[in-house]
Amino acid sequence: MEASVREVAVSKLPLVGAMFWATKIVATTLGESASNFVTMAPLNLGYAVGAIIFLVAFALTLVMQLKADRFRPMVFWSVILTTSIVGTSMSDYINRTAGLGYAGGSILLTSLLAIVLIGWRMTGQTMDVERIATTEGEVLYWTATLVSNTLGTSSGDFLSGGLGLGFRDSSLLLCGAMLVILAAHYLTPISGTVLFWAAYVLTRPLGAVAENAVEKPVAQGPEFRRTLRGLGRESVG
Repeated sequence: MEASVREVAVSKLPLVGAMFWATKIVATTLGESASNFVTMAPLNLGYAVGAIIFLVAFALTLVMQLKADRFRPMVFWSVILTTSIVGTSMSDYINRTAGLGYAGGSILLTSLLAIVLIGWRMTGQTMDVERIATTEGEVLYWTATLVSNTLGTSSGDFLSGGLGLGFRDSSLLLCGAMLVILAAHYLTPISGTVLFWAAYVLTRPLGAVAENAVEKPVAQGPEFRRTLRGLGRESVG
């Protein structure tokens, strides 16, 4: 019976490979765009209202995922997408409306993610996503996903705006970091679980800055970066 339960639980999460990472980046990129569509132009509902709406959507998709009896791609990736959308709106609320700024928001969310991952480790539940075998482990996985996707928006904004790298250079930097992690996977004895979560976190800011790089006109380059830096300073103040 125990073996049967474990088999069903494992099959609810996808195998981690090239298609997984490609889909994750696309989903996080779409999440950034969808959140901006609702919270900013053209709907302009605001970050707080958007966060509430998307939290409800996240809760609904999460319930569907937890109740699934096996891996269902549409359900799984719907939860990934809703965590990306709600993460974007919550990050923007923390950084801009609450006034923490890009650096402050990134520090806060990094600390929160560390607490979640350490707490997960202390529970004794496996952090290898291909071996998650309990509902508790799956809930921890989705909690870490939600926090990491929220952090991803803040860190992407911090790189492109706070540090003034702009969207294109931030994208190149994050792509380089992903390549370093890939090389470490094949060339070093570093734990695959550690490398997975490092890459998992980085896919979110990569999707965010990639979406902004496409969405924002190239002509806005230096001027737009100065505006972002100003916004970051005003939010901190």
